[in-house]
Amino acid sequence: MNGVRAATRNGFLDWLAHDQPDVACLQETKASEDVLAEDIVKPPGYTSVWRPAEKKGYSGVAAFFRDGAEPRGVSEFGIGEFDSEGRVQLLDYSSFVLVNAYFPNSQAEGARLDYKLRFCNAILDYCDAIVKKGGHVLVCGDFNIAHREIDLARPKQNTKNPGFLPEERAFMDTFTQAGYVDTFRHFCAEPHHYTWWSYRAQARQKNVGWRIDYHCINEGFLDAVAEAGIQSHVMGSDHCPVELRLDGVR
Repeated sequence: MNGVRAATRNGFLDWLAHDQPDVACLQETKASEDVLAEDIVKPPGYTSVWRPAEKKGYSGVAAFFRDGAEPRGVSEFGIGEFDSEGRVQLLDYSSFVLVNAYFPNSQAEGARLDYKLRFCNAILDYCDAIVKKGGHVLVCGDFNIAHREIDLARPKQNTKNPGFLPEERAFMDTFTQAGYVDTFRHFCAEPHHYTWWSYRAQARQKNVGWRIDYHCINEGFLDAVAEAGIQSHVMGSDHCPVELRLDGVR
């Protein structure tokens, strides 16, 4: 979102009322619910839960549930170095666990690459544990990684830039090879589909973007996926929403 207050000024609540998703997962909210107006925290027909970072105005995730679509429970990740930055919510539904995740940015020259890879591996370990028990998992969020060259407009110019570093791409290889499906790519093998654009150089108008926002599920849950898409027409942030439709699950 690059800030829930900024996104709200730019139409987030209008989008929520129009699209009416059962669940909307937000990343980079940069706020806690106690400092937000009630119309943001409790828009008509929705309940929200928030996991802010300890640092004010930084990171943070939140989830909005339409009435009747509330999870059985919501918890944090349970790993202090990630919970302190408000990076994960675990939403427990009867059929699956929805992981609302804001993956760290590895930053210039890989300054936080080690932290990011610890986070990535912790997510994989958590997913593996759920699947090993016979459960299903859906990881939703800003991965801050473009997996393959098709996933960004200018791959050759970005091989040393955060979000397209070899180590980050290698994690995505490991993640998908471990049995987790990039649902958008399951349906669409075409290029030029992105979810984030720099504010500079008219990148969005020129569609010079990156696809770094995902819904990934374990292979055993793939039959429940009816549709995956990117709402590139929705403005209000440097990201756009990504959507996933599941059939026959609660």
